[in-house]
Amino acid sequence: MKRYDEEFKKGVIRRFMEGETMAALVRETGVNKQTLYKWKQELVRTEDGEVDKEKLAMRKEIRELRMEVEILKKAALIFGRGG
Repeated sequence: MKRYDEEFKKGVIRRFMEGETMAALVRETGVNKQTLYKWKQELVRTEDGEVDKEKLAMRKEIRELRMEVEILKKAALIFGRGG
């Protein structure tokens, strides 16, 4: 069983929170998907040890909005060329 340092874990989860897909991170790092989800839950905790659900929800929304912006940028390029 491999051991990963905290810096590696934080880096991988930061990339996920910034919009990279879990599947891409699994392929690139070789870390099991369930392990990555566990790391995410561990790294997003409040001082009293509870999972900060509000923070997770906001990060999920940010990730989704970033994907929407990318889709709209691509659509604007496509429709801009056709007109």
